[in-house]
Amino acid sequence: MRRSARLTLWFLLPVLLLAGLLFALQRWVTSEGFRDRLAAEASELLGAPVRAQAIGLALWPVPGVAVDGLSIQARTPLSLQRVELRPRWSALLAGQLRVQTLVVRQAVLPEATIALLGARVGAAQASPAGAADEGTDDAIDFSLLPRELVLDEVSWLAAHGARTTVNADLRFSEDGWPAKAELAIVGGALRGTTATLRREGEATAWALDARVGGGRVRGPIEVKLPEPGAKERRVVLDGSLRTEGVEVSALTAPSKPLTGRLQAETTLGARFPERVSADALVNALRSDTRFTVTGATLHGLDLLRAVSTVGLSSGGLTQLDTLAGQVATRGKAIQLSNLVASSGLLAATGDVAISPNRALSGRVRVDVTRGATAGVVGVPLAVGGTLDDPQVTLTRAALLGAAIGTAVMPGVGTGAGANLGDRLSEGLKDLFGEKR
Repeated sequence: MRRSARLTLWFLLPVLLLAGLLFALQRWVTSEGFRDRLAAEASELLGAPVRAQAIGLALWPVPGVAVDGLSIQARTPLSLQRVELRPRWSALLAGQLRVQTLVVRQAVLPEATIALLGARVGAAQASPAGAADEGTDDAIDFSLLPRELVLDEVSWLAAHGARTTVNADLRFSEDGWPAKAELAIVGGALRGTTATLRREGEATAWALDARVGGGRVRGPIEVKLPEPGAKERRVVLDGSLRTEGVEVSALTAPSKPLTGRLQAETTLGARFPERVSADALVNALRSDTRFTVTGATLHGLDLLRAVSTVGLSSGGLTQLDTLAGQVATRGKAIQLSNLVASSGLLAATGDVAISPNRALSGRVRVDVTRGATAGVVGVPLAVGGTLDDPQVTLTRAALLGAAIGTAVMPGVGTGAGANLGDRLSEGLKDLFGEKR
């Protein structure tokens, strides 16, 4: 009997010690003094007031620290309803703090605030000029990053005001690169989109498979790291994506300038430093796409009416039998080139640029067949406005030609004169060496 009691005592003693340790840790972590001290240190580092409603221990499914009601008071506040940090216990027993899992729930992350705070932290951590040794290794220590990141209804608030809410589960390999990622967009323009990213062996290469707008985007993505000892420490990203059957308006929501099913082949790439901000990474991205759209309808613009009024009308829509061309992106800027569209008696070609603020600029030529024997009338139009409100007008030279054509031969002469005026204008530019 004594032996049984002794064994029970030896069994309960570690449990009681652990329970007492957890109780003491809970009292310390949840104390007001600890919370205020942590908030003060974070506020000093970020240069903005940091507040936390409560700090405690999360015991399920794995023990860790939880912070509730975390906020950073900037011009656009950043808020996180709950953050859970679960340590890697093997490292903790060895006296090292390493994060196994980081969980973020119901957060709002404004792009402008993130950029501002990142700049402040970077400036605070920067070494004084000339103080760093040339041989200093400034590579990122991936061991400090979590091995799993869980996002539960986390919203990204873009600089222009658009909000996108996601659920995501990312798992990382020991070298810090993603091993597997699953993402679902549950709010915002691309709601319903899902994507998976799977690493291919030990290489820094992944297979992307995304479902969006009733279609699919998939293909390989590879990252090439700089060679050891290389003078230029640049990371190179390459990818090749195939788009099949995606509804175009799902990619531009809530705007709806174009509807139809998209088929495309895309190559993308980027070169950037080993340490780079999110904004700099976006600006470094380059892509080139060849596309076709079946069942296309252009909303907000009636090209046939624009021809008949020589660009003086707006609104309406244009149904197209075929639409094809090329898209090049350089950061947030978009260039549409070699556009070819046709619909019955109408055919159009041209080039259009889309700026980061969604403004349109470019030129299109619309040819209309007027009956079996009347021939083709072509009208050159300048494209302006925005994606939400596209506008087409005549250039000044084409407008002058249209006026002359109307005086000479009403009707057909309007389009012919506009075409002649535009060509004459381009010829004069070439003659005097002016850039187009």
